[in-house]
Amino acid sequence: MKMPAISSACRPVALISLAAVLCAPAARAGEASLTLDGGWHDLTNAANSAKAVFDGVSGGPTGGVALQYGLGESFFVRAGARYFQRNGERVFVAAPGSPVFDLGHSLKVRIIPAYGLIGFRFLQGGSFRPYIGIGGGVTSYNEESDVAGEIFTSTATKPSGQGVIGLDYGRGTVRFGGEVGYSLVPDVIGFGGVSNVYGEDDIGGLTAVVRLSFVR
Repeated sequence: MKMPAISSACRPVALISLAAVLCAPAARAGEASLTLDGGWHDLTNAANSAKAVFDGVSGGPTGGVALQYGLGESFFVRAGARYFQRNGERVFVAAPGSPVFDLGHSLKVRIIPAYGLIGFRFLQGGSFRPYIGIGGGVTSYNEESDVAGEIFTSTATKPSGQGVIGLDYGRGTVRFGGEVGYSLVPDVIGFGGVSNVYGEDDIGGLTAVVRLSFVR
């Protein structure tokens, strides 16, 4: 069957319509990105214990990697992990508010949270894209100390939850951003030592990072 010809008057409209159809999938298709981030993790929920063993500091540097996929222009999903490690010293504290006495035994704490979240981006189509997200995962905790040449270790893997707010900048293949998150990882510590004295068992807290994303 012969298709009817398109009149000259209709051709511009047809071309515009065709362009819109061809471009629409690209606008709706999800963006996949690989993100590297780095910043500071604060053990806010166990701040007294952390300050005691880390010489007055409640956190330390952290870094991570994540894969993110956009569900249209607004929603996205992300899966990632971060790494935190800090060296300190075992201490003795008689009671909350009492002086902290160093025991001279080295202590190393390592925390690796693996997480997934779903987020929502605002200001569709702009270069600045604020967003919020919520999710959960599992967090691995490892504590190692050397007492007179004998190595003592304590490990745990617990469920965790988190919420984040952030801002991405750029519309090209390389984008920048920043993010602040708060996590809960209860029932990890507090069974002995200084964390038991302070009654703290949660190794979660505030995390602030800068982000570098490579978008496909």
